[in-house]
Amino acid sequence: MAVAFPGGTSISALRVYTSAAPDGVIGGSPHVHVVSTEAYVVVGGSGELHTLDASGYRERPIAAGDVVWFSPGVIHRAVSHGDLEVRVVMQNAGLPEAGDAIMTFPDEILADAEAYRAAAALPTGADAGAAALARRDLAVRGFVVLRDAVLAGDPDALARFYDRVTSLVAPRAAEWRATWDASVAEVARATDIQLDDLAAGRAPQLADGRVATADPIDAFGMCGRLTRFDTLHPRGAARETTGPSGPERI
Repeated sequence: MAVAFPGGTSISALRVYTSAAPDGVIGGSPHVHVVSTEAYVVVGGSGELHTLDASGYRERPIAAGDVVWFSPGVIHRAVSHGDLEVRVVMQNAGLPEAGDAIMTFPDEILADAEAYRAAAALPTGADAGAAALARRDLAVRGFVVLRDAVLAGDPDALARFYDRVTSLVAPRAAEWRATWDASVAEVARATDIQLDDLAAGRAPQLADGRVATADPIDAFGMCGRLTRFDTLHPRGAARETTGPSGPERI
């Protein structure tokens, strides 16, 4: 097993979009995760976290130094009041990239898997930035309709949205399980073995310690410019020892 990132999570650097959406709010694409909890560690600027879930609609101020996280089912939107930058810690590395994150597009798009894929896809090259903002704007339009329905007292609006999301991602459950079993579950199994060994007075993992790094990958994310770190494919995991003239690779 390669050196796993802690807990089978992933980490990325997010610089929230600085342009206004159709509702006049500066920020990212509202979206929801189906099986993964997400955390924001705010490292710069200020803004708000807009959320919609079974408890209602909330607007929470966030600023540098804040840590906030939200579980599956919480529709969330990062809003910038100026240079908002966060480090995103994501449960279940590999699953959000495989479709665990669903944007709040209008209902007619959510109802059609092909239409959703087309609306969510981004081109490569010079057109990616404009397409990412157009995608954001489409998600905001759907979010405003959904939010306003919930605020107006429609008891079924959120349930209808969750049904659409479930239908979109259910066909990928087997693929997601394979990813999860090879990453998060494997990390948990390793800890289980280590605890059994420790109870028997052994700790063989100590002699097999390694250091790993992850390559950065710049992209347009749902909420802004994103630098992902490829924690699923670490590099530099070879063992090193420090000699008189510095580190030596073994």
